[in-house]
Amino acid sequence: MAAPRRDTRGIVDAPELFAQVRFRRREPAVELRPYLEHYWLMDWDLSEPYASHLVPHPSVNLVFQRYSDDAGEEGPAFAEVSGIGLGLFTQKLAGRGRVCGVQFRPGGFRPFAPGRPVSRWTGLRLPVAEVFDPPAPASAVLDPAEEDARVAALDRYLLALGPEPDPQAVRAMALVDLVRTDRTVRRVGELARAEGLSSRSLQRLFATYVGVGPKWVILRYRIHEALERATTDRQVDWAALAAELGYSDQAHLIRDFTSTVGAPPTAFAPRPS
Repeated sequence: MAAPRRDTRGIVDAPELFAQVRFRRREPAVELRPYLEHYWLMDWDLSEPYASHLVPHPSVNLVFQRYSDDAGEEGPAFAEVSGIGLGLFTQKLAGRGRVCGVQFRPGGFRPFAPGRPVSRWTGLRLPVAEVFDPPAPASAVLDPAEEDARVAALDRYLLALGPEPDPQAVRAMALVDLVRTDRTVRRVGELARAEGLSSRSLQRLFATYVGVGPKWVILRYRIHEALERATTDRQVDWAALAAELGYSDQAHLIRDFTSTVGAPPTAFAPRPS
C-alpha cells in the first residue's frame, strides 16, 4: 500500500459530508501497513445536527471518539471496536467532536486479536477493553492538538499490540483485494476454484479472517460500485451496469441497492454543477 486511497466509495453523499466535517486519511507506520487500510480522522463544529451515512466496507474499525453534548459540554474520550456493519451505518453528529479511526484491511484485524474468529465482532460495537489488552488510551490519542501527534499515538498503540504474522491472514487479504479490484470475480465457486479451495473451506477462511462470507463481500463491492456510479454519472445505463456487475437483470441490482442503501439509485443522482 503506497498511500491511503482517495476514493469515497461507501460514503453516501460524500460532498455533503465533507462540507460538514474536516475529513482526512493518514498513513500508518510502515510495520502496520500490511494490516491496515489507513487511519481516518474527523473533526467538526456544527451549528446544526447532521447525520452521516455509510455503506460499510468489509473491514473492522478501531474508533477513538469524543463528543460534546447539546449544551456544549465535552464528554469523555472513549474507544471501541466496530465490527463489520451489515447494513447502512448512520451516525448523528452535533456540536463539536473529534474521531480518530483505524480501518483494518479486510482480513487484517485477526493478527491483532488471534483468539477468536473475526465473525465474532461482526455487527457489534464493543468497548475496546473487551477486545484488546491493554485497552487503548483514548485520551492519549485524542488530546493532542497536532494531527501528527495523534497519528503517532495510534502507531504506538497498535505496534505495542504486536500483530503476529499469519499466512492465512495474508491469503484472506489477497482474496478480498481480488474481489475488490477484479470485476470478473462474481461467484463464490469461481473464487474458490481460483484459489484451489472448496467452497466450504473458503467460507471458513472468510468467517475466521474477514468476518463475513465471500458472497457478502462480492455483493458489498457491487453496491459500492453502483453507489459510486449513481452519484457521479448523470446517465447511468443500469441494465449495462447490472450485467457488468454480474446481475441477471437490472431489477436485481436495483433491489439489492435499495435494500442496502435505503433508497433507489435515482435518489443519488449528481446535482447540477
